[in-house]
Amino acid sequence: MNAETRAAEDYLGDIPTLRRILGEMHTIAVVGLSQNWHRPSNFAAKYMQEHGYRIIPVNPMYDEVLGETCYPNLSAIPEPVDIVDCFRKPADLPPILDEAIAIGAKCLWLQLGVINLEVAAAAEAAGLEVVMDRCIKIEHARLFGGLNFVGVNTRVISSKRMKVIQN
Repeated sequence: MNAETRAAEDYLGDIPTLRRILGEMHTIAVVGLSQNWHRPSNFAAKYMQEHGYRIIPVNPMYDEVLGETCYPNLSAIPEPVDIVDCFRKPADLPPILDEAIAIGAKCLWLQLGVINLEVAAAAEAAGLEVVMDRCIKIEHARLFGGLNFVGVNTRVISSKRMKVIQN
């Protein structure tokens, strides 16, 4: 394992830290939230919204996502934000971090595959908690009981077997 991999692992967050962040912070600005229901950002945000979190969409392409007013950037949000959840490529993160610091966010959460060690270190130096390369939906489900064998709690219980259609 190289030094960069070890450093990235430092930002994964241990169970008590993730549980505390998700238990105490309830307003999430989702940067890059898509209106398309099949996109990971939409799926994750909808799950968190259904579990009592205030979701604030941030995407200049839309006026509204998931029934919430969508803002073009973090600076336009008129209320306090706890977590800035990023669904953007690593190269896009520096200005997002600057805005997260400016609005007083408490946590910078970088989704699965979003790894930027310089931004993570700068966020931590500015006093933000950092979680990197983790899905907020998966971590919430894992820590608060929302997973089943395929990772999605459908809230449907049935003893009926699925019919298989053969050609």
